[in-house]
Amino acid sequence: MSRLFGSVRARATLGATLVVAVALVAAGTAVLLSLRSNLIGEAGTQAERAARAVASELAARTPYDRLSGLDGEDRPVQILDEDGRLVAASEDLERITGTATTDVTPQSPKPDEDDASGDGSDDSDGSDESFAPGEIADETTFTNGSATVDGDTEDYRFAALEVETPDHGRLTVHAGAPLAAEHGAVRTALTVMLIGFPLLLVVVAAVTWLVTGRALRPVEGIRSEMAAITASEDLARRVPEPATHDEIARLARTTNETLAALEASVERQRRFVADASHELRSPIASLRTQLEVAAAHPELLDLDGAVEDTVRLQRLAADLLLLARLDAGERPADARVDLAALAGEEAAGRAGVTVDAEPAEVTGSRGQLGRVLANLLDNGGRHARERVTVTVRREGGWAVLGVADDGDGVAEADRERIFQRFVRLDAARSRDDGGAGLGLAIARDVAVRHGGTLTAGAAPTGGALFELRLPLAR
Repeated sequence: MSRLFGSVRARATLGATLVVAVALVAAGTAVLLSLRSNLIGEAGTQAERAARAVASELAARTPYDRLSGLDGEDRPVQILDEDGRLVAASEDLERITGTATTDVTPQSPKPDEDDASGDGSDDSDGSDESFAPGEIADETTFTNGSATVDGDTEDYRFAALEVETPDHGRLTVHAGAPLAAEHGAVRTALTVMLIGFPLLLVVVAAVTWLVTGRALRPVEGIRSEMAAITASEDLARRVPEPATHDEIARLARTTNETLAALEASVERQRRFVADASHELRSPIASLRTQLEVAAAHPELLDLDGAVEDTVRLQRLAADLLLLARLDAGERPADARVDLAALAGEEAAGRAGVTVDAEPAEVTGSRGQLGRVLANLLDNGGRHARERVTVTVRREGGWAVLGVADDGDGVAEADRERIFQRFVRLDAARSRDDGGAGLGLAIARDVAVRHGGTLTAGAAPTGGALFELRLPLAR
């Protein structure tokens, strides 16, 4: 069962069918009850009309054998006296239930009643004094029962009505109206519902199945294409985007954007590995050559060169490790760092560096922020003619750290490219003087991780100006 309804299409079809089924059952029940109530009310009105017609004749002193309501084949009528005895009934009435009595044969009146009725007086003094002779009661009592008239048994709606006659005292008239029309109409409606509702549910299920399948077809296309991309490992492929503006189209566009970002990330990692391997090959080759020469000719050992290459390898490995940690999403610490104090510490011992700073506290990793400032000072020192200036100021809710030099500056077209990894603007510059091209890339990544920015511009002295903006600590 779980596999049968394991798809969204099947669950949507089942859910829609169940909702419609419940709605149809509720609506059908309401219709049947309303129809039955209306038809029973109509039968009650007909029964009351027949009872009042007989009561009117009785009030007009019409004898029992001349009552027009007693000869109707579809209107069973009973007339009872105050003692509940049947005094008159329909001619063909054979059996009756649901009224005050089941008698169908009228009983003869008592002798004293004939005498009492001779002078037209009313012996029922203890009944209701306001109920005058010839008056018909306003209230009607309704009951359901059955009657057999001329061999045909049917269900009836009976109306009971009291009338005060001048000759016979207070009588109760029971008149019935057949419920065959009500039963027939209810049965017909029920039959139509029992046949129509299942057909309607089949139509609803089929339409829901088709519409849901058509709506989910692009999703299946996206899924199959993603499976093919996973199997082929070709991140250049994209999933099909339907020419609509619904949620599925947005899902396809988001999926393609994710694939594009993943492709760019994988390509960046590949370039990073290739560039790192290229950068590591040169100092390793140089160090190996020096060691091989030293092994063959100890007197030719260049110890200073070997130490320099080893230090360069150590720095490059540390830079690569920091970049890997940043790419892995390492969050900076929540320590409070004073950029003015940090600038003074990093500038100490560096020739030609001046500091003009006001206190500005930020939140983050002191070690990583110190690495940013060190990289900016190293870069400025390589390109400055005489002086590097470090400034720290507050601008609104930001702390701004600037590092400016008096060198040749950076062309506007290259002010973003220099933050890419392993990028050197001066191709003729030696690797020893120019570094590996990771310092500015590391500095920008750290700035972004701390919620800030790092940009390159022009210094007032004509050289390069690097500005680090970080949010002030609260």
